[in-house]
Amino acid sequence: MALDKTLTALEVMSDAPVIPVIVVHDVADAVPMARALVAGGIRMLEVTLRTPQALACIEAIAREVPDAVVGAGTVRTAADARAAADAGARFAVSPGFTEKMAQATRDAGLPLLPGVATSSEVMMAREAGFDHLKFFPAMQAGGIPMLKAWQGPFFDVKFCPTGGVSPANAAEFLALSNVVCVGGSWLVPADAVANKDWAQITRLARETQALVKTDY
Repeated sequence: MALDKTLTALEVMSDAPVIPVIVVHDVADAVPMARALVAGGIRMLEVTLRTPQALACIEAIAREVPDAVVGAGTVRTAADARAAADAGARFAVSPGFTEKMAQATRDAGLPLLPGVATSSEVMMAREAGFDHLKFFPAMQAGGIPMLKAWQGPFFDVKFCPTGGVSPANAAEFLALSNVVCVGGSWLVPADAVANKDWAQITRLARETQALVKTDY
C-alpha cells in the first residue's frame, strides 16, 4: 500500500494484521528494532509513551528508518499529542477518549485510534467523528463476545482490539467482520530487545503475515 504523507486511521489499521505495541527503554534500541520489524513486513509501529525515552525513540525512527511509519501510543493528553507530532509521529493511539485530546491530534494532523471499552465510549467517539477505534483492554473488557455484540448496534465502526491479544487468539479476533487489525506486544519481546536479538523480532513479524485479514 502506498502511503501519502497524511494518513487515515484506516490506512494505519489495514497495512498489516498486527500493530506492534512497543515499549522502549533505550534509545539505542529504537532504530535496529524498527528495522527488524520492517524487514518482517511490519511498518506501522506504535511506540508507547510509557518511558522517558519514548519521544526520542520516535524521533530516531522517524529520522533513520524511512520505510517505517512510526506512531505514538499511550497518548493521554493534548500535550502528549503535540509532543508526539513534534517528535515525528505520524499517527496516535490512545488508551481512552477525551474531546480535548482528540482535538489536539486533529490540530497536529495525526490520525487517531482512540481507545474505547464500553458502548457509551464508542458512542462518544462516534459522535466526535471517529469510526476506527482501539478496543482496550480487549480481553478484560469482554474480548471476542463483546465485539460480536457490537456488530449490530455499531455496524459502522471498525476496531483494533489490544490488550491480551496474542498469537493464540489473534486469528479469532481477525475473523470478526468489525476487526481490521489487532495490537500486540508479542512482536517485540523484552528478552529479544535486551539480547539485541533483532533476527527474532524479524521472524515474529514475518509470522504475522499468516494472519490474513481480507475484509475491511
